[in-house]
Amino acid sequence: MGGGAEERDEKDMKSPAVFLDRDGTINEQMGYINHVSRFVLLPRVARAIKMLNDNGYKSVVVSNQSGVARGYFPLELVHEVNHVMEDLLWKEGAKLDGTYFCPHHPQGLIPEYAIACDCRKPGNGLITLAKRDFDIDMNKSFVVGDRCQDLEMAERSGLQGVLVLTGYGKGERDYLLPKKHVKPTYVAEDLLDGVRWIIDSGKKGTR
Repeated sequence: MGGGAEERDEKDMKSPAVFLDRDGTINEQMGYINHVSRFVLLPRVARAIKMLNDNGYKSVVVSNQSGVARGYFPLELVHEVNHVMEDLLWKEGAKLDGTYFCPHHPQGLIPEYAIACDCRKPGNGLITLAKRDFDIDMNKSFVVGDRCQDLEMAERSGLQGVLVLTGYGKGERDYLLPKKHVKPTYVAEDLLDGVRWIIDSGKKGTR
């Protein structure tokens, strides 16, 4: 039982995180975002992320960007689009703590990125990377996205998954989820609805 106070202090320093899908959850789902002009924030997203900021949650984007491997756009464009996303949110008082993406696809056309990896969702390699960079309390963390693959990634990481009905969400809920073993802990109208539920769950200690 020795060293308990030190262990408790270390645990108290950890922050929960909400791992956010990008396309269809933060911005309008337009297929591949192959130009910065196609990036459009969804309504209420900045409010949702600011709410995470204000309530002690890390906001971490985890996104598949296989268009790089497929040759649809260069790696640099993903970074450019992500910078635009961060700037738009910042202007509305919201901050992303980290942004991670997977550029790979096993059947890609660009040899450097045409690989099988563990960072492509539903793999949880992006969450593993975030855990290396941040001291995250995984017991109180969540995944939010508009695809079943986001829910599967959550399950592989031992996290609760929230399905938003923006982007592909409604179709995934109606046509794919009934065939899947994985189920969302909560189905939200949009990111703000999901974040409100997450924060309320944390206050109630329902995790």
